[in-house]
Amino acid sequence: MRPQSFILVLSLLFFFLHCTKTLCQSPAAAPAMAPPKTPVKAPPADSSQAPSAQVATSPGPVDINKILQKAGHFTVFARLMQATTEDTELNKELNNTNNGITILAPTDSAFSTLKAGFLNSLSDEDKTELVKFHVLPAFISTSQFQTVSNPVRTQAGTGPRVTLNVTTTGNFVNISSGLTNASISGTVYTDSQLAIYQLDKVLFPLDVFTPKPPAPAPEPALGKPRKAAPDAESPTAPKDTSGAPALLFLLNNALLLAVSCAFGAIIYS
Repeated sequence: MRPQSFILVLSLLFFFLHCTKTLCQSPAAAPAMAPPKTPVKAPPADSSQAPSAQVATSPGPVDINKILQKAGHFTVFARLMQATTEDTELNKELNNTNNGITILAPTDSAFSTLKAGFLNSLSDEDKTELVKFHVLPAFISTSQFQTVSNPVRTQAGTGPRVTLNVTTTGNFVNISSGLTNASISGTVYTDSQLAIYQLDKVLFPLDVFTPKPPAPAPEPALGKPRKAAPDAESPTAPKDTSGAPALLFLLNNALLLAVSCAFGAIIYS
């Protein structure tokens, strides 16, 4: 019995030590969960520089201002066209003739890069020329920019101060005014007569924003040749006329005397 008692006591001691060790251990902490990551959003793209969705053609008269408003982010250019009545003139031309028109429309973002108050500082005449400088008096499709001849005439007139130069590299179209280099970034509207393209910068005409060359001096008027002044007479010694009255007096007296003598002879003969 003693060996069995010893084994029982040893078993109880082992069981007691095992329970004590288990109770003294603190429960393991649950692994901390990482906070959920917030997805980083990319900065919104500048919608005014992104290519516009092309405005579909609609039946009825063409209205350039409505097309620009429907396209969006052309508010400044549309207002400028209204203020100069250029939109009215172009609508008349498009609806009453078969003439083609191409408009290079700067976005609102393009105008926002200009100095504050810039447009207000322009005269009405300069605003009109600025708008017309963005209008080409012919319909030009995207493919025709590849073969267009420079310089390209604008509605602002002819001559190097109001014309544009077009260069292309693949589908990339660059337009230069001599002061500004701009790019066509999309097609806003096109039909068989009107094309409107989105421009990323405002085109500055040399005629408005650089000093005008001095006007040529007027040619002298061709008049009748002047008559030569008569030669001055060479100085001569003054004639001595101091004895003339005395001589005349003597002749008169002589004549009177002869008449008296004759008259006396007649009477007294």
